[in-house]
Amino acid sequence: MTEPQISLQVDAVGLPCPMPLLKAKQAMHRLQPGQCLELHATDPGSCRDIPAWCRLAGHQLLSQSDQAPFVFVIEKAG
Repeated sequence: MTEPQISLQVDAVGLPCPMPLLKAKQAMHRLQPGQCLELHATDPGSCRDIPAWCRLAGHQLLSQSDQAPFVFVIEKAG
């Protein structure tokens, strides 16, 4: 499997909940379907919020790290 091509990176390190999620939502509006977002966050709530949002919005969570800073790679839904 090849690494996804990151179209946009968002740094939400140091931002409290719900800012990482809000930053991710704003960034997704700038992407075309199939493009990937890489989000960096330190808020532990992001590990719950980002996957839940991806499921609800139909985006695909391609990867998620399990240690801070957390890194999420999300593919925008078509």
